Amino acid sequence: MADAPHPAPSPVPLDAVRARIDEIDAGLLALLDERTALGKQVAAAKAAAGQADRFGLRPGRETEILRRLLAMPRQGASDALVIRVWRELMGQSLALQGPFALTVWGGPTPARAVELARLRFGAAPSLRMAQKPEETLAAAKLKGGVGVAMLSGDSAWWGRLLAEPKLKVFAVLPCLNIWGPPSALAFAEVEVEPTGADVTLWVTDAPGPAARTAEALSRDGVAAELLSDAGGLKLFTLAGYYQADDERLARAPGRLSGVIGAAPEPFDV
Repeated sequence: MADAPHPAPSPVPLDAVRARIDEIDAGLLALLDERTALGKQVAAAKAAAGQADRFGLRPGRETEILRRLLAMPRQGASDALVIRVWRELMGQSLALQGPFALTVWGGPTPARAVELARLRFGAAPSLRMAQKPEETLAAAKLKGGVGVAMLSGDSAWWGRLLAEPKLKVFAVLPCLNIWGPPSALAFAEVEVEPTGADVTLWVTDAPGPAARTAEALSRDGVAAELLSDAGGLKLFTLAGYYQADDERLARAPGRLSGVIGAAPEPFDV
């Protein structure tokens, strides 16, 4: 004789669910406040260590934190929610530690550029729109400055980074494939470190189709994908982290070429 089916559990009353949400909200606020306040302690500790003049942005450290959080068990919080919340926390912490400002060039899609900048850096830093991409490069040289510029077939602004060795691309925006294709780059005077799953940004003036350059790189063990093409220059993403003096890149086609930074792969690859 088959066992009798177990009765479905009774749903939790709505008032009880709402009461629990209120409790969690209060706990979250307390934790958010405590975590944010720690940003001031970080600033004090850096000042005591003689690092008060250094921009606190650490892309590698942020990536490490997010990957660890995304690997934790969850019942309902999506990757996008986790990233949005922690980007806000990180941005707020940076703003408490010293100057932090975004200068954004949106090309033909300024609204999208602002959206991508806020998704990556949160609401804490001030944001100014630039009329020309060169303005973002100049602003990124200032203390606490970060430039965000859209990729556009009308401008090879990223080629100028070859002459700006202190400025490094550290992020390809957005950081989730579900938020859209790679559309912008973020750069600043920061140290770019390998995170274990990266792409390198490489510029070349190699003539001919991009596929020819990618094929030449592949013969040397380098996987390359065209990201942007304008003004006689090509911008590729190379799978992995490459040093600027890598011999494989030195052998690649083009007379004018170079690494302009590196960024973590999208979190939902």
